[in-house]
Amino acid sequence: MKTSIATVSLSGSLVEKLHACAAAGFDGVEIFEPDLIAGDHSPEEIRQLARRLGLSLDLYQPLRDLEGVDDAVFADNLRRAGATFATARRLGIDTVLVCSNVATATIDSDEVSAQQLRRVGELAAEYGVRIAFEALAWGRFIDDYRRAWRVVELAAHPNVGVCLDSFHVLSRGHDPSGIADIPGDKIFYLQLADAPALSMDVLSWSRHHRLFPGEGSFDLAGFVRHTLAAGYTGPLSLEVFNDTFRQTDPGHTAVHALRSLVWLDDQVAHTLTEATPPTGFDFVEIKAEDTSEVEVLLTQLGFTPRGRHRTKPVSLWSAGAARVVLNEQQARDQVPHVAAIGLQVPDAEATSRRAAELMAPVAYRRTYAAEQPFGAAVAPDGTEMFWSSEPAWVAEFERGVPQGPSPVAAIDHVNLTQPWQTAEDAVLFLTSVFGLSAGEPAEVPGPTGLVRSQVMHNADKSVRLPLNVAPHILDGAGLPQHVAFSCTDVLALARAAQAAGLQFLAIPDNYYDYLSGRFGLAEDTVAELRELNLLYDRSPHGHFIHFYTRTVGTVFLEFVQRFGAYDGYGTDNAPVRLAAQRGRLGTVRT
Repeated sequence: MKTSIATVSLSGSLVEKLHACAAAGFDGVEIFEPDLIAGDHSPEEIRQLARRLGLSLDLYQPLRDLEGVDDAVFADNLRRAGATFATARRLGIDTVLVCSNVATATIDSDEVSAQQLRRVGELAAEYGVRIAFEALAWGRFIDDYRRAWRVVELAAHPNVGVCLDSFHVLSRGHDPSGIADIPGDKIFYLQLADAPALSMDVLSWSRHHRLFPGEGSFDLAGFVRHTLAAGYTGPLSLEVFNDTFRQTDPGHTAVHALRSLVWLDDQVAHTLTEATPPTGFDFVEIKAEDTSEVEVLLTQLGFTPRGRHRTKPVSLWSAGAARVVLNEQQARDQVPHVAAIGLQVPDAEATSRRAAELMAPVAYRRTYAAEQPFGAAVAPDGTEMFWSSEPAWVAEFERGVPQGPSPVAAIDHVNLTQPWQTAEDAVLFLTSVFGLSAGEPAEVPGPTGLVRSQVMHNADKSVRLPLNVAPHILDGAGLPQHVAFSCTDVLALARAAQAAGLQFLAIPDNYYDYLSGRFGLAEDTVAELRELNLLYDRSPHGHFIHFYTRTVGTVFLEFVQRFGAYDGYGTDNAPVRLAAQRGRLGTVRT
């Protein structure tokens, strides 16, 4: 697989983009014309820089609004095309992208468009250049790749072929199986982008919401298979217009982009170590300079202190199958926060090989010879992910108390706040490295704006990782992370915790008045929920009772009980929780 990326997909100057692409490991790039003309390096200097960096320059783009026009307009278009071809040759690029006309076309005729493309092809040949004709999804007359191919076929010129762009094909719901009708040597270029399923005009969708492969809803693997089966042998190139990526560090984005292509290649050809999704949570780690406040919470909630690590300032607490690691190592000035998640996987070595193949950054921690080694990687938000097949590490904790019975059963989910810059990257990371599936995104209203949430999970939902993106105004601040534990009797746990002095997150009385009317709950049931600061939700498949602790540092705990086949997270209660956390910080009702 030869990899390439359009410079429009990255932020920064053209020179910065080239350096980022080379450092990430791309084979080549597409030069976006505005990037060149806005820079102060000549085409020859860009050509030499790319050569020094080991990058091929694969495509120059875009040449717009050429065909489907009258003779007078076309004469000027030929002049403009010649100037573009001259620049391409100065760059050393032999393929130029020509988009179907969206603005100036006045003649809806395949024959006229073909005749004009033939003329453009003849001119391109004089410069040693080919043109790749692309049907834009919002083209005035030509908006379907199949019609673009008909026009190219009618043009009948060796320097005229097609460019296939996954967004323009899949966003319109066109059937990609028709790609098989195009000879492979006439597919001059392939551009790839994923996208979320949105209901909006296709131009805005394309210009602002494209994603890298694996982050959206398109079947890119099927699209690529059709193209390769037709005989295409050129690069797999990314063209991703996205407001986030054009504001973030180009080095990070380039690595993210290349990982998406490696993942896509694996989906098409199965070239990587097979993904082995985790079978459950191993532990969650909360890190701080001083974890004593978290210890108080865990004690009040019936967790058992299982001991201190024999070589590190780390303690282990457990209840049921749930394990919480409290880490004070190298944590000066840090408040309690979720620092790491441990996963149980069927084959730890296989997961480690896959992580390495997908360029996942390694999380480094000192491990002594007598201690269990973990596979380890750093997620895009900085959370460290560890994995093992057997929890032998538990024996490294000494002088603990034997674990007693508890209504707490296991870790239900770990809710991670994502910076807006890395939200899509996190989805791809968890999908590609761990084989998790992405649920449909949801938006929850909060006191400062909408919070976007998307749950990553394995097949049986024994691993659930909701990813929450705070409103941009917060930049991630003010939106705490939390760990949720499943219970066999959440009411009994709440009563025991109340007796032990637990400070619940105080839920307003208005919520319980609303709850009674919405679900028609009995008065004594509502009174019990009110007394214990419990929240309630119901679906057609069951119901859900849960409560929250106060926030310590940037983390709080949640305890949940699912009844029947309830599979949600009490999403309708989230605005109540967000408002309570923001407006009643420190307010307690016991």
